[in-house]
Amino acid sequence: QLQLVEYGGGSVQARASLTLSCAASGRSFSSYAMGWFRQAPGKDREFVAAISWSGGETNYADSVKGRFSIDRDNDRKTVSLQMNSLKPEDTAVYYCAADQVGWPLYRDPKAYEYWGQGTQVTVSS
Repeated sequence: QLQLVEYGGGSVQARASLTLSCAASGRSFSSYAMGWFRQAPGKDREFVAAISWSGGETNYADSVKGRFSIDRDNDRKTVSLQMNSLKPEDTAVYYCAADQVGWPLYRDPKAYEYWGQGTQVTVSS
């Protein structure tokens, strides 16, 4: 079982950068695929990015490809989301999630067993 805590949300201007971090506690973090999702008010939770257990494979939503980058450190049990060139439409609560399958990477939130509490990202124009 994993416990996940997100850090790094905040309010920024458009075109700014922000880095989200997710710290995991529990066993076997390195065997989990990790994902970032987001949910804006009145909308469904949507996939942002995912990384395989080894870090060797990543997957991004088209809306963030080229602007966001996901990475992980299995020794420190952390996963990060570097967000560049932020847009107002990136405003949402961002969630870190873990999928015990590890690979392949899934975009469906239902595939992920463990979730953090979320961190708010607000981008103003």
